[in-house]
Amino acid sequence: MRAHTINMARRRRRAPSRALLIVLTVCAFAIPATTSAAQSPSSADTVEEWNHHAMNALVNAPTASVPGAGQAPPVSALHLAMVQGAVYDAVNSIDGGHQPYLAEVPPASDSASKKAAVATAARDVLVGLVPPLPDVVRERLDDLRAAELAGIPGGAAKIDKGIAAGAAAADAMLEARADDGRYGSFRFTPGTEAGQWRPWDTVPPGSVNDPNAWVAEVTPFVIESPSQFRTQGPHALTSDAYTTEYNEVKALGTASSPRTAEQEAVAQFYTVNPVELFNRTFRTIAADRGLTLVDEARLFAMLNVAGADGLINCWDEKAHWSNWRPITAIREGDNDGNPSTVGDAGWTPLINTPPYPDHTSGYNCFTGAVMHTAKAFFGTKKVAFTVAKTPNASAVKRDYEQFTDVVDDTIDARVYQGIHFRAADVQGAEIGKDVAHWLEEHYFQPVD
Repeated sequence: MRAHTINMARRRRRAPSRALLIVLTVCAFAIPATTSAAQSPSSADTVEEWNHHAMNALVNAPTASVPGAGQAPPVSALHLAMVQGAVYDAVNSIDGGHQPYLAEVPPASDSASKKAAVATAARDVLVGLVPPLPDVVRERLDDLRAAELAGIPGGAAKIDKGIAAGAAAADAMLEARADDGRYGSFRFTPGTEAGQWRPWDTVPPGSVNDPNAWVAEVTPFVIESPSQFRTQGPHALTSDAYTTEYNEVKALGTASSPRTAEQEAVAQFYTVNPVELFNRTFRTIAADRGLTLVDEARLFAMLNVAGADGLINCWDEKAHWSNWRPITAIREGDNDGNPSTVGDAGWTPLINTPPYPDHTSGYNCFTGAVMHTAKAFFGTKKVAFTVAKTPNASAVKRDYEQFTDVVDDTIDARVYQGIHFRAADVQGAEIGKDVAHWLEEHYFQPVD
């Protein structure tokens, strides 16, 4: 029921009918969809295809066969949320069935091409990012949009109206996010006392301070502040709960741990970028369920703005608690004031420790937000689906019967990998769930 204004500082309610909307002048791997009575497969595929094009552009390494910008997960999540939010607003300005995300996006002609609107909105946001994507990436996006437009039937007028709708939505999004705090100067503050985060105990060793710590201060997409969902925080060092979690990650999170076969499988599976992983997963889910283009536009907007806000709130938590990682805690276990924790100066986790504080887990903030948003979109958590670790046909896969089962696995995975205490994972997933519930209650509502 909320719609962002251009300056992102104020929100206002949108009129309940398209007739009352205020008109403002503002200037790989395609997955085939199943046929549904409401929408032809080729139309629905457009949202999936541009989600994939956006992921390639943002996430792929500059040296990849399809070059990209090589953005880290929290950075690519923010930019993908911008893309999918604009795609949603462009399509919704034509369809008019739901509240807009940005109030500044005007209604468009219902004869406009939705495919042209999708391709234009996605392309225009991506090529309008500051700092810009590499030239080769922007040129490819131009070519992809040109090819998309060339294949749209219905005449120039229909296509031109769709282009205008997409351009208006992209312009509104780029203006809304122009001063949102991305690429700021904030960095995490290291400490020296027991319990405080220290960047020099990363693996491989080095005094790296997260260059993307500024995510903690970015203006959220739907929640009201980066600290809206403050957690209880890490357990006190002398508490029984801390001792239990310390011993758990010490035993199960080391490279030489006697993990069970299932624990090892979970630990090794969830090592990839969750933004790419779950967007690819939901492209398959959307295709398998025969979603219309309109529904896909809303689904991917909801998933990605929720995921982005989960990460923003998470990075704010990291700055607030500045809790040490297991590698530091276990190596300093004899000096933490807890007689029940036995230190091990040579302890090493299963995977590399990232260069930012432990609490909360970014992987679980994102996963919790995405999976609980999917539950809200589909009206049930009980949807059978498969998650493939990579897009390769021979990729390792995990089958699920409901969305929230993935969250259970990613919570366990970060413990088994040795990079988080369980509290950071559980409370991170709760942040994601809270963001999803907030979005469900306040945004992307149907128009009566």
